[in-house]
Amino acid sequence: MQSISLGPFALPVAPLLLVLAVWGASWLASRLAAKAAEADSSAAAGNAVFYAALFGLLAARLAHLALQADLYLAAPWSALDVRDGGWHLPTGVVAGIAWLAWQGWRLPALRRPLAVGGVAGMAFWLAASVASGVGQAREMPSLVLAELNGGAQLSLSQAARGRPVVVNLWASWCGPCRQEMPMLAAAQQRESTVGFLFVNQGETDSAVRAYLTDQGLPLREVLLDAGSRLGPAVGSRGLPTTLFYDAQGRLVDAHIGVLNAAALEGRLRPLRAAR
Repeated sequence: MQSISLGPFALPVAPLLLVLAVWGASWLASRLAAKAAEADSSAAAGNAVFYAALFGLLAARLAHLALQADLYLAAPWSALDVRDGGWHLPTGVVAGIAWLAWQGWRLPALRRPLAVGGVAGMAFWLAASVASGVGQAREMPSLVLAELNGGAQLSLSQAARGRPVVVNLWASWCGPCRQEMPMLAAAQQRESTVGFLFVNQGETDSAVRAYLTDQGLPLREVLLDAGSRLGPAVGSRGLPTTLFYDAQGRLVDAHIGVLNAAALEGRLRPLRAAR
């Protein structure tokens, strides 16, 4: 599952699980501290867990930016766009644990509450991520789609043709889709190793052609998913959704929402290397 629907909104699952894990760990640490000491210790324990998560996220973002420095130096403002999903998980985990360890060293009464709360939060996060399928490789859905301009019916794997591919789920009425489409179109034009499949969700052939003509978008390999079945098949209810498949048809990454150029290039590099 990549996202869940809340009324008209679709929210990515991964950050929601992280928020729940941090809240649960903070609450548990506070309760344990309250039983062991006074109310002030309870607040300090909860705050320590919250700040551990905050510093962990900051460290994870900075590490990602450092590892992809050449991409972000070309577009410095994109470094502030945390919607791109750029985080270095190992660095974030180490930074969060280091913060909790330091707080436990400073405040011996909080060592047990922080240790139990931190371990419980991590365990919940990992278990919920596994249960929801976040970050797990999955095979390409075997759905039949239609080529634009009244073309042939074919499956997604047939359209991939044994290449690593970026599969973009979009619609002309979707504002974020329209925002990222020129960047994706330009990437398709220059890429020779990785294919780009643009799978329109729920619109007619004529509506899609009219939109592409009006916007001057020279897209190739546009497919129509008239029943909007691909999103639910990959566990996403939101648009745009961008999926990254290797040459064997395994899902290796996914992104809900707008992609910027740096984030796209960062995900293309391992696909090219694997090929």
